[in-house]
Amino acid sequence: MSPAPGWAELYVWQVERDNGTPLFRQLYLQIRAAILSLTLAPGTRLPSTRALASRLRVARASVVSAYEQLLAEGYVAGKVGSGTYISSDLPEPLERRAVPRTPIAAARRPRVPAPATRLERLAQATGESETRPFAMGRCRVDARTVETWRRLSQHALRALGPTHLGYSDARGLPELCRTLCDYLQVARAVRCEPDQIVVTAGTQQAVDLAIRVLLAPGDEAWVEDPGYPMTRAALLAAGVRVRAVRVDGQGLDVTAGRRAAPKARAAFVTPSNQYPLGVVLSMPRRLELLAWARAAGAWIVEDDFDSEFRYSGRPLASLQGLDDGERVIYTGTFNKVLFPGLRIGFAVVPRPLLHAFVTARYLADRHPPSLTQAVAAEFMRQGHFTTHLRQMRQLYREQRDTLALELERRAGADVTLDVPDHGMHVVAYLRHGRPDVAAERAAAARGVVARAISPLYAAAPPRSGLLLGFTGFAPETIAPAVARLAESFGDIARGRETRLGSRAR
Repeated sequence: MSPAPGWAELYVWQVERDNGTPLFRQLYLQIRAAILSLTLAPGTRLPSTRALASRLRVARASVVSAYEQLLAEGYVAGKVGSGTYISSDLPEPLERRAVPRTPIAAARRPRVPAPATRLERLAQATGESETRPFAMGRCRVDARTVETWRRLSQHALRALGPTHLGYSDARGLPELCRTLCDYLQVARAVRCEPDQIVVTAGTQQAVDLAIRVLLAPGDEAWVEDPGYPMTRAALLAAGVRVRAVRVDGQGLDVTAGRRAAPKARAAFVTPSNQYPLGVVLSMPRRLELLAWARAAGAWIVEDDFDSEFRYSGRPLASLQGLDDGERVIYTGTFNKVLFPGLRIGFAVVPRPLLHAFVTARYLADRHPPSLTQAVAAEFMRQGHFTTHLRQMRQLYREQRDTLALELERRAGADVTLDVPDHGMHVVAYLRHGRPDVAAERAAAARGVVARAISPLYAAAPPRSGLLLGFTGFAPETIAPAVARLAESFGDIARGRETRLGSRAR
């Protein structure tokens, strides 16, 4: 076992000179308690007897006596020329024995507050660390991008200017906001000035801030049905009454939304690439949605999470670019364009909401990391961002085409597929009435990640399909993974036949 960090140097060691217990005994009991509670982990190096005695202003002999007692009992071990370390082979700690809970102890437990109970009811958030095909939300970077990012990061660390030595603007670094503004105006037809841009940790934080600014508990808000589960969860966590509005081939059905919740205060939409179905909000629907917001005094939160990845023609213009009434909060992210570990997103905020939004950003975590922003701004300014986008579009298009071809060849009898001309995933709709949740489990048993879409529906009749990401893994892994997915469909069919045979007998 490698030595643990020197946390013992930071531990709050203390003795009381007037409590009647000898100093060496106090030290012995304190160190032993820290060991048994695992506050200090096995392998941790204890301070030298001389250093600890000096810190506590006690005789070194008291510290030596405490260490000797711990050594004799096996709690610590000495290494010649190195020091005293907490033993990796501890004696059985009496303090760790389970103590049965009594009714009195249970009655003294604090009552969980209502907000915590509400959060507990929501789906448990987990890190999407899965690397196997066809995991969602994963990105690739080439060696050139990695080297460029490393070089720019090293330069930022070497410079470490005054900006990084204090608290910066809650909106984000001015140089990044200016660069983002230039990019969004050209690439997404967004109407903005640099001071309207607020840098966030991603679209999820931008959505959370929008909820804080726009909605009070009990207010109504539209969400797409099916839709992004984390947006729905964030609204529910804030006590907002969520109204699911069905999605069809033209995107969000605004007329249905008006019927379901005409007094809603906000609508949360993914107009350029609806999640999860991949449809695009049509121009008539866009204009209808903007007209509703103006008439109702409501707001629109536009989540433009992966619009950069369009594989035929230019990316679609943003919904925000059509808004002349300052009713749209536009959100986007670099976490899918570059890589999720970057944790940089942004919101373009209408001026009437700007001060409140920046205040909410400030109260959430003061300001975004300045070092990361500096690197991102320089990466864009030097033209590397454009090069990276061009390369990834080509690579992802090839991987999408490979996935579609293999699905048709190996699983065409089991799924239907509408190949999208944008985004980072496809939806494989299941034939023969097969349940997608069972298909998800069967695929997982074969080592394939395929997420069922039916749980993403709230009120609309669910379709049975699987979300298959195609961007985050090596191209040569696609064909073998599709083969295993096809085998999993056979597993489902054989399982059904077995159950039917059992019933007949």
